[in-house]
Amino acid sequence: MTPLRIFIVDDSVVVRRLLHHVIESEPDIESVGSAPNGRIALNKLSTVDVDVVILDVEMPIMNGLETLSELRKRHADLPVLMFSALTKAGAETSVEALMRGATDCFAKPTDTRNREDAYRHIRATLIPAIRDLRGRKRAAAPRPNPRISTRGHRRPRLAASLRPLVGGPSRVRPAAIAIGSSTGGPNALARVIVDLGRRFSLPIAITQHMPPLFTEMLAQRLDDTTDLSVREAKEGDVLRPGTVLIAPGDYHLVFVRTAEQVLATLTQDPPENSCRPSVDVMFRSLARCYGPSLVAVVLTGMGTDGCLGVRAIREAGGSCVVQDRATSTVWGMPGAVVRAGLADEQLPLEAIGGALRGMTLARPMPRRPSLRSVVAGRRRT
Repeated sequence: MTPLRIFIVDDSVVVRRLLHHVIESEPDIESVGSAPNGRIALNKLSTVDVDVVILDVEMPIMNGLETLSELRKRHADLPVLMFSALTKAGAETSVEALMRGATDCFAKPTDTRNREDAYRHIRATLIPAIRDLRGRKRAAAPRPNPRISTRGHRRPRLAASLRPLVGGPSRVRPAAIAIGSSTGGPNALARVIVDLGRRFSLPIAITQHMPPLFTEMLAQRLDDTTDLSVREAKEGDVLRPGTVLIAPGDYHLVFVRTAEQVLATLTQDPPENSCRPSVDVMFRSLARCYGPSLVAVVLTGMGTDGCLGVRAIREAGGSCVVQDRATSTVWGMPGAVVRAGLADEQLPLEAIGGALRGMTLARPMPRRPSLRSVVAGRRRT
C-alpha cells in the first residue's frame, strides 16, 4: 500500500517535530514536507505531491484562513485538517475554516512539553482522520456560503422521491429530529439547517464530534444562518420546537422525558466508539423519549458512531435518513447504517433539508411495524 503523503504547516518548531515523529512512526503514512507559514507552504505545495495538509490556525505570516483560501484556489480537492490550540480564538477560527472548505479540525495537545502525552493525543485524534481520507482527494461537497442567511433564501425543492430504501419511514408524523455527524459535518449541518427553511416546526438535537469550545463556536456559527435558536446544550435545557441543541465537546448529550417536556442532561460517562459526545448515546435517549415519532439523520463522518443508536430508533418505530456516499466527505458513519440495513433513505446532502421539511408537512399515515415487532413476528413463524 502506498503511504499517504502528509504536508505540515505550523509556525511552531515543536509542533512540527511532534507531528513528524508520529507520522513517520506509522507504516502507511509519511511526512513529505513542512513549512512555518502559509506563504512558504504554498510555494512548496506547487512542487510536491500531497494527499493531506495539516494546517495551523494561528500563524504570524498568512494565518490558517488566508492559507486555506489560497489553497482552495490552487488545490480545490486537497483535504485540509485544521490543527488549533484549544482556545476560544482558535476554536472560532477553526469553525470558520470548516465553513470555508476545510475538511476537519482538531485540537493540539494541551502540553507539548510532555512528549508521550502529546504523541498519544495525536495518534488518537489526527491519525485515524488521516487514514479515513485515503483516496478522498476532495473537499466536503457542496460547500455552503459562509455568509448565507435564510432571509430571502429560496426554499429547496423536496426530494424527488421519498420512497424508502428499507421498510419505509415511520408513518407517524415526526415530532423531533436527531442528527449525528463527524468529519465534514459542520459544512453538512450548515446546509441542512439552511435548507429546512424558515420557521421549521420540530425540535432538533445534534451531536457533532468536536472538542470543547469548538462546539460552542459551531452553535454560534449555525445560529447566524437561521431563524431557529441554535445553541450549545446546557443541563436542563428544554428540547422544544424552533430550538436546535448541540452536544458540548467532551460531554454526552442525553435526553429524558418528564410529564410534559423533554429535558437535556449532560454526562461525562465513558466514551462510546472512542467518542464523547457520542451519537449513539444521544440517539438511544431520544428513541426512549419519542419512539416512532423520531427521525434520525446520519451525516458524513468517520467511524461507526450512530449505527447502534439508529438500531434503537428503528426498534422503537422511528426512521433514519443518511447522507449518500457521493456527497459525504467520509462515508463511515452513514455507510455503517446502510450496511446494517437500517437506513430508510439515502439522500444527497442538498436533498436532506427539503426531505425533512416534507416529512413535517406530509399527512400522517398508518404506522408501520417497528423493527423489533417485525423480528419478533418472524421468530414466531
